[in-house]
Amino acid sequence: MPVVHGLVPAAASVAVAAVLCAIVLLRAARRSKGSDTRPAGDGGRRGYLTMAAALPVGALALGGAALDAVTTGAPPLRLGAAVAVGSALSILLILGGLLGVLGAADSGRGLLRHILDGLVIAASVFYAGWTLVIEPLHRHYVGNPIPLRLHASCVVAAGPILVGAVALGVFVAVALQSPAVRGQCLAAAVTCLSASALPTAVLFHHPALTVVSAAGYALGGLVLAVVAAAAPRRSRHPAEPYRDGLAVSLGLVGLAAVACVVHLLFLDGTIDQISVATAVVIGGALAAQQALARMDLRGTTERLANSEAHFRLMAHTDPLTGLANRRQLLATLQDEAVGGPPCVLLSVDLDGFKNINDTRGHDVGDAVLVEVATRLRTNVRPGDLAVRVGGDEFAVLMWAPPSEATAVAERLLAVLCRPYEVEGGLVFLSASVGLAGCATADSIEGLVRNADVALRFAKQRGKQRVEQYDLAYDQWLHRRTDLEHELRGAVDRGELMLVYQPIVRLPEGRVTGVEALLRWHHPRLGTVPPDEFIPLAEEAGLINRLGAFVLHEACHQLSRWIVDGHDVHVAVNVSPRELHDPEYARRVADVLHGHRVPPERLVIEVTEHAVAQDVQQLVDRLTALRAAGVRVALDDFGSGYSSLGQLRTLPVDILKIDRTLVAPIGTGSARFAPPLADVVVQLGNRLGLDVVAEGITEVGQHRVLEEAGCRYAQGDLFGRPMPAERVEALFRAVEAPPRERDTELDESAKVQNVGSVDSGREMGQS
Repeated sequence: MPVVHGLVPAAASVAVAAVLCAIVLLRAARRSKGSDTRPAGDGGRRGYLTMAAALPVGALALGGAALDAVTTGAPPLRLGAAVAVGSALSILLILGGLLGVLGAADSGRGLLRHILDGLVIAASVFYAGWTLVIEPLHRHYVGNPIPLRLHASCVVAAGPILVGAVALGVFVAVALQSPAVRGQCLAAAVTCLSASALPTAVLFHHPALTVVSAAGYALGGLVLAVVAAAAPRRSRHPAEPYRDGLAVSLGLVGLAAVACVVHLLFLDGTIDQISVATAVVIGGALAAQQALARMDLRGTTERLANSEAHFRLMAHTDPLTGLANRRQLLATLQDEAVGGPPCVLLSVDLDGFKNINDTRGHDVGDAVLVEVATRLRTNVRPGDLAVRVGGDEFAVLMWAPPSEATAVAERLLAVLCRPYEVEGGLVFLSASVGLAGCATADSIEGLVRNADVALRFAKQRGKQRVEQYDLAYDQWLHRRTDLEHELRGAVDRGELMLVYQPIVRLPEGRVTGVEALLRWHHPRLGTVPPDEFIPLAEEAGLINRLGAFVLHEACHQLSRWIVDGHDVHVAVNVSPRELHDPEYARRVADVLHGHRVPPERLVIEVTEHAVAQDVQQLVDRLTALRAAGVRVALDDFGSGYSSLGQLRTLPVDILKIDRTLVAPIGTGSARFAPPLADVVVQLGNRLGLDVVAEGITEVGQHRVLEEAGCRYAQGDLFGRPMPAERVEALFRAVEAPPRERDTELDESAKVQNVGSVDSGREMGQS
């Protein structure tokens, strides 16, 4: 039997190729296991294993058919059926394995799409080839149409041919989507074509054709193995996702439609069963593609809707506490407050929360913020909105009149001021609350601003309190903002000046020194009191520049007085912020050197309030000043809470008694008998300090200080703050004969009133 002689070498060639192909693909599967360079991961390894089994399956089918033919002399039809089954199965294994390696079969829908694309391509190409090539050639050479009732052998051979055609279509669709995999798809296509030709070669009883088909199948398998094993190693990028191949499909469908028109107009003129079957296949595949597309579109729409809802929630929710955020607060005010029921906005801020982050860490701080949010959430009324604005700032939007909201705010304040139990122990915090009703503003931004202004006043008035918005707060804030803006350029514009208040020696009243005091005259704002702009300069970070101006001006004036022969010193008030600078003593020495002023003629005054805040740092700074020759005075002694024991360690030379210790008390003869002044004077004398009494306004106070042994005094009784030229008049009055001295003193007293003074409170007590 000729076919038997062809089957034996064909089976042998396929067997050898199957073994080699399996070895190559198994090695590729082993290398792909655990490799991060494989685009398909575990799916790629399974794909290699699947393709490794493809050729052995075909070889087994062909070998079994050959063995059956040799032993039993089986008819060709049965041999072709066996080879057809094996060929079709091997084609399917090649298809599934390669799609797995390329990552195109990671999902069921993705695999189905590729199959549908391949089906449309295969059906369109088959119909165009059948109608435009095969059938016309058959008519030309045979003279009649191809019969629709085919021989059984043709039906058997058609199985792998159809499977191969669909596989070819799939490979074409995948290759068109990704140019990087065209080599693998081409190798797979060659293999599938060879496999599809095997049953035909067996059925046609041609040994040579059988051997050639088997050799082509074997060679195609080897090429497929080598290309598929090498390509993933060269690619370090993940497989491309499925992209719609509708354009390619429609192009090929158009080719089939052209073939149908040619068949109707120029060939048969009728619609035969092949055309109907092809139309059904193509139409069904396209309908299935559109159904999948609609399902994907519906799923994508749902995912987008869910994502939009999720991101909208995230955009309006604070991620740490779960409360609404500022964006949600503004949206709620816009949607419900405008034209709605009366509402009140509470602005809440934690007092001293920064210290928690600095000393206990941000994890503890976050735990406190979460607990604050829990307390707000559980203690607001139903329908009210608790908000975390940012940092340690919170807010509560309440739908209630201000009177009712104030009671709720007091309750919330009590809840927020309770200790917080966190990891590592308890945390003690207080809170401040600002309250503003919707009637206080004509816009949402205005309402938020009013609540913030009320909160700022709650902070200014001692914290841990509820403050309701008032129009006076707004006016105060406007003036404060205006002052801060204008103060930044006051030095450059020449609006600042120094006045000097005399310090006299008792009992003769001779001027031995002056205290330099800062004044601000603005062309629009007028005269701004020191107790208003000095604290503002402290908060705005401008005090260092003002202090430098005062020091330079005072030393400049002192140098002129020294040149004129006046034996006088100048006292300058220093802010605690200036003393925090470790280079302050050096800068003072540089200024003294620049103006050629002896250091002992300058007195630096520091308030008792500053001493109580940071004793050790203050001692270091004052020690450096004294080392440079500058004298140091402790101002406002008796007004604060510093320990008397600090006088033994503080490097000071002068003790200035606060005006409250020498102020008249009571009525009658005992009105000028303050016992504390006597005690402080004796204490200063025991410690070797010069004692200066401040705020002397009446003769009775002068008498009491003389009796107590106080050697220096300062106050309106001896001269109010005055410009430098008026101080020079006092110098001349002391040096002049008695009659001229009285005249000079009278003229000086008429013009020396430039505003009341509390020197220690003007600089350094803020």
